[in-house]
Amino acid sequence: MRAMVSRISTLRSVGVLAHRGASWWATASPPNRIAPVPMRAMTGSFSSAIEQLLAVARGTPGSGGMDPKRTVPPHIPRPDYAEDGVPKGSVPKLPWKIPMNSAEDIACAREAGRISREVLDVAGRAVAVGVSTDAIDAIVHEETIKRGAYPSPLNYRNFPRSVCTSVNEVVCHGIPDENRIFVDGDLVNIDVSCYFKGFHGDNSEMFVAGEPDEDARRLIQVTYDAWRAAIAICRPGVPYSKIGGVIQEYVETRGMSTTRNYCGHGVGRVFHTTPSIVHYHSIQNHGTMAPGHIFTIEPMINLGGHANRVLEDDWTVVTFDGSRSAQFEHTILITETGYELLTGKSKNCIRQFWESED
Repeated sequence: MRAMVSRISTLRSVGVLAHRGASWWATASPPNRIAPVPMRAMTGSFSSAIEQLLAVARGTPGSGGMDPKRTVPPHIPRPDYAEDGVPKGSVPKLPWKIPMNSAEDIACAREAGRISREVLDVAGRAVAVGVSTDAIDAIVHEETIKRGAYPSPLNYRNFPRSVCTSVNEVVCHGIPDENRIFVDGDLVNIDVSCYFKGFHGDNSEMFVAGEPDEDARRLIQVTYDAWRAAIAICRPGVPYSKIGGVIQEYVETRGMSTTRNYCGHGVGRVFHTTPSIVHYHSIQNHGTMAPGHIFTIEPMINLGGHANRVLEDDWTVVTFDGSRSAQFEHTILITETGYELLTGKSKNCIRQFWESED
């Protein structure tokens, strides 16, 4: 989403911090392979539906590898940046001031999170050798508007597509392209964010086209485990700065690195707001968790070093050394007793290679 990156130079500018230049929702993937994240075989009518969506996507005329921005039906409510690309929502000037959400707000955020998860699952099932990242974008767009939602990335700070697809060495903010066709072993992070009833949901997951190699398998699982370890500490009274230390310690003891210049973020009525969730050890004051806070955790973990650069499109972030990168993301609500995953998996969600089908 999600929605979650930032150039951490000025951690106060959360709007840009949470979304400019790269991990705009902390969702990217580099051009190296990553281990088996095989999706369960598709059967029956659901498989047929995916094939129909792919057929529509393949039939869309392209222009220089990218179609014009996709359109959204006029009856679907839009975020404030939809027309001109400029987000206008108010963001606290102090990084420890965090928006509170009412019971009514939380109910809407749950719906946005549920829709974002549903769309992510449909997109993930379409990842296969021979499919383009532009086809994934077409599926995300259609599935989003079919649910009466707006694809949050579309025209956010002039981002040209409806989803981020980060392949292999892409750390985050990969732009879908009809010329980027998945080959065997490609690792891709799909970052889906949907705007519904005035709220944004934001989530991402890793998928593999074909068969992943051992390094890919290891990268994906270490990224997932570090992410879940960080989520596990979430509850009222915990400083947000604690999250990054959990992630950094976990990945570095396993020979990997965590991206420093893109972060998770508060999310809700505003796509990117406080708190800033850095994924490395920090002593800066980013506030303290309290019931009603909603935010993302979305670490970008690399097989090589943490340095990266932004390509000429001013969005795509790639590892400086060309090593592969992986990322997972959830939208999280702090409750009175702990946390709730607003983009949590259902029984019908795609499973990672180590997860039980039960």
